Amino acid sequence: MHKKMSSTILVVFLLASLLPIYWMLNMSLKTNEEIVGVLSLWPQQLTFANYHTIFTDRSWYSGYINSMIYVALNMVMSVTVALPAAYAFSRYNFVGDKHLFFWLLTNRMTPPAVFLVPFFQLYSTVGLMDTHLAVALAHMVFNVPLAVWILEGFMSGVPKEIDETAYIDGYSFPRFFIRIFLPMIKSGVGVTAFFCFMFSWVELLLARTLTSVNAKPIAATMTRTVSAAGMDWGVLAAAGVLTIVPGALVIWFVRHYIAKGFAMGRV
Repeated sequence: MHKKMSSTILVVFLLASLLPIYWMLNMSLKTNEEIVGVLSLWPQQLTFANYHTIFTDRSWYSGYINSMIYVALNMVMSVTVALPAAYAFSRYNFVGDKHLFFWLLTNRMTPPAVFLVPFFQLYSTVGLMDTHLAVALAHMVFNVPLAVWILEGFMSGVPKEIDETAYIDGYSFPRFFIRIFLPMIKSGVGVTAFFCFMFSWVELLLARTLTSVNAKPIAATMTRTVSAAGMDWGVLAAAGVLTIVPGALVIWFVRHYIAKGFAMGRV
């Protein structure tokens, strides 16, 4: 009885979760006239014109390229900065370590709007406005604390005796960290990279404000689809479908690491 009820609840939840995605896919294969004029569960006049617009119009496909560039930059830089910081927190005790660790987490809990004006003024002064690096650096304020928190949990699960044994065997710290320690926490690196990707890919406020033309992300492009002819629903739906694809691919490749992260209690 309980098993049947649990299965029913799970099926209802999956249907409720997949319905918006299906409806967006359904809209992306229709014309605007059919979208606003007829309520149908599948396209009556199947068309791929909306996807053709995305792949041929530079104002659309450049948004995906820009997003992927600054997201990749942010992932690499956030993980690179967080690895030594997390190692220090997991291996050493120093004055104020717990307070510093908590302060890092408070940065992650701060709304992005709080940093909007300082970033805008700073980047305007140093000439970083409308660059991929500008968005990547801004997102590091939120991703590095989260990355340190996740990686510290994985590193604390590795016995300190491994470090001491490696030093006795003559390993330098860089060699030990790259060849021995890093492979032991690769699942933690995968989980960290995923969450850095997730925040940077979906974040809109900073990405939209700090860019205008050269580095404008797809999320900002999707908010500017209103023209004199009205809202282009089909193209907007096609862009939404294509926006889901990179996230789905990342989840597919790190799904085992994410499960291990949940098991370790850090996610």
